[in-house]
Amino acid sequence: MTTRREPEPRAFDFVRLNEREAKPRTRGITEIRGPYYSALGHNSLTDILTTMGPWVDALKFAGGSFALMPRRVVRELTELCHQHDVLVSTGGFIEHVLARGGKELVGRYIVECRELGFDIVELSAGFVTLPTDDWLRLVERVQQAGLKAKPEVGIQFGAGGGTAAAELAAEGTQDPAWAIARAKRFLDAGAYQIMIESEGITESVERWRTDVPAKFIAALGTEKLMFEAADPAVFSWYVTNYGPEVNLFVDHSQIVQLEALRSGLWGTKATWGRVVTFKG
Repeated sequence: MTTRREPEPRAFDFVRLNEREAKPRTRGITEIRGPYYSALGHNSLTDILTTMGPWVDALKFAGGSFALMPRRVVRELTELCHQHDVLVSTGGFIEHVLARGGKELVGRYIVECRELGFDIVELSAGFVTLPTDDWLRLVERVQQAGLKAKPEVGIQFGAGGGTAAAELAAEGTQDPAWAIARAKRFLDAGAYQIMIESEGITESVERWRTDVPAKFIAALGTEKLMFEAADPAVFSWYVTNYGPEVNLFVDHSQIVQLEALRSGLWGTKATWGRVVTFKG
């Protein structure tokens, strides 16, 4: 990591916005999706971080996109993020690794993550069935390597790869209590954060399961939870219901819209002027 820079004065700073923690934040964390639906190279990422860097806390390489790139390019992107005090996450590529090898391959993967400058190793299991104790061993391996373990949990098997809604519906969903119990074990083991998968909750469903995030938050609070919300209607719902300091994962194209909502700067008819903070 580079030495942290003092934030520059923002334009029109005489106009009051909601107060936000400075980085490194513990609340109101925004993780943005990196390359996946579109390429995101050094130039385009530079544009995002030079304009909106103060509001980006982490960048996530989705879908194993880094495995299609030269090592040099991946390293350049992680270094660019670090220059802007942005953590870098692997996304859920561990599922691909687990399906193709054992302990040795997992060990090599974690070492490569560290060498390429990743900070966070996401530990998802949307496509594979993984016993909780095995998942905990992965948390331990990641932490022993000096990296942050971020398990992803949810209620929908088959989530995370753009599977059709009908196929996911045929799979059924898990009891949220089971997912919450797993998440608690991960946090007790020292996991950095828990990613809550959106499928089965607000994505690929006929009706949103708003009861599910409510149960997670009631059991675990908000600080260690991050909700996938890569749709404006979804992140607007989270901010409206849980405040501007809820942790959210969105697409990189949505960072301006989300931060405008968090700060109380702008919004829809339903949210404009209604998202506020009070720092007493």
